[in-house]
Amino acid sequence: MDGAHPPPSPSILRRVLEAAGYRVDDVVGATLACRNVDHRAVVLAPRSRSPAELERWFPAGAVHRTIVYDEEPGDAVRALAAERGIEVLEPSALGPALGELILPSALVPGAEPADEAAEAVLESPFPPATRGSFAVRPRIDRREAQELAGLEDARYTLRLVPYYVAAYRVREVAADGGRGPVHRRLVAVNATTRRGEIWEEGTRELTGEIPGPSERLAPQLSEAGAAPIAVETIRRAHTVRVDHTEQYAGALVVESRRVPPPSDAVRLGPFALILVPFWYAESVEGRRVLDAVSGRGSGDPDGG
Repeated sequence: MDGAHPPPSPSILRRVLEAAGYRVDDVVGATLACRNVDHRAVVLAPRSRSPAELERWFPAGAVHRTIVYDEEPGDAVRALAAERGIEVLEPSALGPALGELILPSALVPGAEPADEAAEAVLESPFPPATRGSFAVRPRIDRREAQELAGLEDARYTLRLVPYYVAAYRVREVAADGGRGPVHRRLVAVNATTRRGEIWEEGTRELTGEIPGPSERLAPQLSEAGAAPIAVETIRRAHTVRVDHTEQYAGALVVESRRVPPPSDAVRLGPFALILVPFWYAESVEGRRVLDAVSGRGSGDPDGG
């Protein structure tokens, strides 16, 4: 989205936040969206509401607090919000910031005690009967995709991109270089572009049939080829900073290094081949691709 096109309406923004894992509730004269996985909270409000009024709606444990106003609130409101550690966004700035609100923060919350998680059995995140035959249910329909993409006279195509998805368990390195916590999530490997990404469990719902026309892409990668990509994706996502302290000639020297977990600290469950929907908008202005679950802009997931 850029300045030449209108920003998403409040109803579309609400749908996008819900698709990104936020719990959305109506409060007095505003809308509150909270996401537990990274402790984000967003309030959608009219310009007439001050940050001092709205602050009481934020949960006590919110780490990142944002107010999205329907109009530019002015310097005085921004200064008042800054004093309270609250980010303020308005329609013209929403496009560049929307990706940050949608994407989960660094994978810190959700770690399990090492002893409890170390020997847990990893199962397929989806029933075996779904392999290769089920798709992630889209939450963004064609009309909403048109509003989010903002392209005039565009042709919209829903494409189903194959992904290999598996549950995984990994033990991170601790900040002191020792044994860190164990994390359990999902890793997904695009079977056309060979790119990996981390998914949060419960953010995608499967369906046996996609309503309306769609194009199904064929995998260009085998399960065996997906496994090493998945392992490297997990290691990158769980790389931590390790500080090594030594004393030289009376001076304390701290050396920081980024250390991924070793490959043998990663455990992968069985893969399921799942189809993921993306909206492709193509016009004389160019081509845009939207995740049909979250509404987030994406690079070409089919590599085209």
